[in-house]
Amino acid sequence: MKFNEIGNRLYTGETSIDFAGKRKIWYSISVVILALASFGLFGKGLNLGIEFKGGAKFNVPSTVSVEDARGVVKKAGVDTALIIQVGNDRLEIQTPPLTQDEIDTFKVNIATDLNVDAAAITTQAVGPSWGKDITRQALIGLGVFSLLVILFLTIYFEIRMAAAAIAALLHDLLITIGVYAITGFEVTPATVIGVLTILGYSLYDTVVVFDKVKENTKNIIAQSRLNYRESANLALNQTLIRSINTSIVALLPVAAILIVGVGILKAGTLKDLALALFVGIAAGTYSSIFIATPILVQLKEKQKEIKSLASRVHARRTNAGITGPEAIKASVSQVSGTNAMPAGPRSQPKRSVRSKRKKS
Repeated sequence: MKFNEIGNRLYTGETSIDFAGKRKIWYSISVVILALASFGLFGKGLNLGIEFKGGAKFNVPSTVSVEDARGVVKKAGVDTALIIQVGNDRLEIQTPPLTQDEIDTFKVNIATDLNVDAAAITTQAVGPSWGKDITRQALIGLGVFSLLVILFLTIYFEIRMAAAAIAALLHDLLITIGVYAITGFEVTPATVIGVLTILGYSLYDTVVVFDKVKENTKNIIAQSRLNYRESANLALNQTLIRSINTSIVALLPVAAILIVGVGILKAGTLKDLALALFVGIAAGTYSSIFIATPILVQLKEKQKEIKSLASRVHARRTNAGITGPEAIKASVSQVSGTNAMPAGPRSQPKRSVRSKRKKS
């Protein structure tokens, strides 16, 4: 079966995946993933860059191996340092906070031992207080973003949709941060930019699904063919192909940036940004389908009118003698039929009665 045929069958309800009804399975998968992410975050911890914890960074034009450079750094009087090879002809050396005199002395010592010009070594010093300010501003930005999301979704949709969307956003955020902790990738300002970007993408995908849910459940109380869970699940199936296509198109260039940044150029900024985007987009796609809408359905099914609707739908199907998937398929087809476009005019005009009499 062709991909577009699958999408058409999902849209019309002829084929359906029960996302909302099997929410316990998706919740269990998310619990396992979140447990691993939490273990990495609270167990191993994040590898914070000097922008957050403070320190000094030295960019050295040298082809010396990392192991040899580690010996040179130790000889220069710094026991704990992070050395990263950038490309094929540069080294990045990160040290704990140093005074200006210590920076100058260290710079001269490594220049002598690595046989490079001291003027060619660029330095960057960040104090711990500046790193704390950056962290605080990042958290403020995340908080403001979350509040604006809640306000927007509450006005455009309703409070339950806002709650489900925020739960999905927190789900994506924790997974992304957990991956950074597990892999040991350095957390830099580029990482924060990437995280905020994927939060926006995750919200976009969730809003697309919720907009279809809103369309399918408009005036749902006035009918008794589909309950809320089935209508929301139909919306998920109708937007599934679009979500998959959008995610693939977004992931491919990000994967290319990640491969080039890590494997070829070994550029820290590229890999910091690309990893957050890649993990966040994948997690955002998963949460918009398997987390956000199931949570919304779970919240809505606690409403009195939605419970009454479910009882009416069940009673109607029991009286008709059909239950299970076939009843759902029949109900979906009937609802789709009522939304079908009216037939156009006949291509051939009707023959008049007068013309028939003349011939007779």
